[in-house]
Amino acid sequence: MTTRGIDFKALSLKDALDLAVLIEQEAKDRYEEFAAQMDQHRTPEAAKFFRFMALNEAKHGEELAARRATLFGAAPVAVTPAMIFDIEAPDYDAARAFMSPRKAMEAALASEVKAHAFFMAALPSIQDQGVKLLFQELSGEEVQHQDLVKAELAKLPPDSGLSDEDFVDEPAAQ
Repeated sequence: MTTRGIDFKALSLKDALDLAVLIEQEAKDRYEEFAAQMDQHRTPEAAKFFRFMALNEAKHGEELAARRATLFGAAPVAVTPAMIFDIEAPDYDAARAFMSPRKAMEAALASEVKAHAFFMAALPSIQDQGVKLLFQELSGEEVQHQDLVKAELAKLPPDSGLSDEDFVDEPAAQ
């Protein structure tokens, strides 16, 4: 989880909303990538869950974008995708071939925990009261998302006990 060129002490509400929209977009895109990977590996249950998460991230991003448009209209965007990486998006190495729904949900839960930690870590640096309130709101929403994923996890049977290594092929001589 990294940011480049974002000064949290000087962050305006417009830029904070733009940042939040980008964070949601990055997470949505990653979940869509994971869903496509799971389709290729014929693990439809994990793909279905990743699509569910992508839809949730898209919905939240749209809500934030509408809020930004209401407050700031078409004012130029100063925060770019190059300024963020893996704030809420699941880690690239979280996806595995033959991933179970439980492992997919655990990856999503880790992402929600990571996003909450990001917003909480930024709070002490934030000077603008509107930005502070927004980040507190967003950190609270990440906790709600964690609770949602935990509730879905609780509905699942335990995993088979197989590990990712059980599906790795031995290297072949060339």
